[in-house]
Amino acid sequence: MSAPHTTTYAATDILQYLLNSGTINIDDVAADMKKEEQKKILNQHPYPISKGKDGRYRTYVKKEDGSRKQIAKSSYDKVVEALGDYYGSMSDRVSMEKMTLEALYPVWTEYKRIHAAASTYLKRIDSNWRNWYIGTDIIRKPIVELNKLTLDVWAHELIEKVGHVKKEYYNISMIMRQMLDYAVDAEIISENPFRKVKIDGRQVFNPVKKKPSEMQVFTREEVEALYETAWKHFEAETMTVHKLAPLAVLFQFQTGIRIGELCVVRYEDIYDSEIYINRMYRYEEKEIVEYTKGHNEGRFVVLTAEAKRIIENAKMYQRTHNLDDSGYIFSVNEEPLSYYAIRKLYAKYCEEIGTIAKSSHKSRKTYISALIDGGVNINTIRDMVGHADEQTTLRSYCYDRRSKSERAELIEKALS
Repeated sequence: MSAPHTTTYAATDILQYLLNSGTINIDDVAADMKKEEQKKILNQHPYPISKGKDGRYRTYVKKEDGSRKQIAKSSYDKVVEALGDYYGSMSDRVSMEKMTLEALYPVWTEYKRIHAAASTYLKRIDSNWRNWYIGTDIIRKPIVELNKLTLDVWAHELIEKVGHVKKEYYNISMIMRQMLDYAVDAEIISENPFRKVKIDGRQVFNPVKKKPSEMQVFTREEVEALYETAWKHFEAETMTVHKLAPLAVLFQFQTGIRIGELCVVRYEDIYDSEIYINRMYRYEEKEIVEYTKGHNEGRFVVLTAEAKRIIENAKMYQRTHNLDDSGYIFSVNEEPLSYYAIRKLYAKYCEEIGTIAKSSHKSRKTYISALIDGGVNINTIRDMVGHADEQTTLRSYCYDRRSKSERAELIEKALS
């Protein structure tokens, strides 16, 4: 019995048949191809495309000198088309297969900038990039060739170079980890090989010695002396501009909020015996954002009787001097309280009470340590101060506020 006859058709004949029969709609195919092409273009474009009030669509591209050039078109598709021309004509364009960390770095940092990364954070990234990456072989190697073994060797060599200091290593290696995450999003690679690299911290990092409590928190005696100094300073009305800043310092000791949050707390944030912390002032950018550090959601902080007294004094001052008493709690105008005014007051008060210089962040540590000493549940503390987990609270914010003599007495009593 002979085998059945089969006919082999050319791919072009099959395609023509499908088109003639209506099985494939040429317009749909063209539309799908257009979407795919647009996706490829937008994957390498770090700036958003936005529609202006005039109805035109705009975005930016980087010029050779690092500055930005605006592209404005009458439609979204025309902007994407212009981007295709731009990326297609770039003399230094690198194909996905040959893309290196060196070529990807400016695109990645721009991506982070437009996604609200703080300028101080970007400066630290750039400093680490210049000091630890530029001139090395690994950033010139195609990203698709970076595998777990290569990155494992790189990571352990880096640990040796930084002297086995854990924090230093993670700050530097974060660039590698996040850039490769971005490369996955840009469809340069399918997965991040650096995520597979395992570091045995106990073996390779030096033990971290916690700093003495005296340097990290205000002792009870120091808090008492600082309170007296700040209240006298406020009542004397010697501040020329930021007249409510002394009260803001006192308020920070009662709430533990960050300095950027302190500068923009408003009366509308008060709910009975709590205050809602949901914004912060980014002092270097001189802007207010509606989120807190780490882009955390808002949180409620309990207002103590002393915190309420501080707020009432601020409101009374504003009313007495015909100032706005409905906006920022510690401002005498429509602007946020000055970040630098708070920093200067901490330096001034520390000098006056005769202690080493301690920043506003030390008052936050003092607040948390006081709550721990008072037996407040650790999860409640974590929630009020805006930490991601309890380990952060206990590891970095738990200090002994007693003097050395008090600690000695407690130890003597415990062991007697």
